Amino acid sequence: MFDKMKQLMEMKGQADRLKKELDGVTVEIAEVKGIKISITGSQEIKAIDIDEALLTPTNKKRIEADLMRSLNVATKKVQQVAAQKMMSAMPGLR
Repeated sequence: MFDKMKQLMEMKGQADRLKKELDGVTVEIAEVKGIKISITGSQEIKAIDIDEALLTPTNKKRIEADLMRSLNVATKKVQQVAAQKMMSAMPGLR
């Protein structure tokens, strides 16, 4: 029983270290139709950069749609980074 508890504590420690590592990772997403996103490994948006040429009143709907697509791309990419780090940090989870 103590072996299981020790194993659980080790896994919790690994998870805590992984979370700290992911907090320190920032992924810059390539431009999606003039919109760039920076997001951390823990999925916190750090920056959004919109090309000034897009900022016209008639582009409102297009910018909203492109921003949503950009955020989805950024989220998926950072989830892939997190998954890779988890696999390397905790190989027993496969």
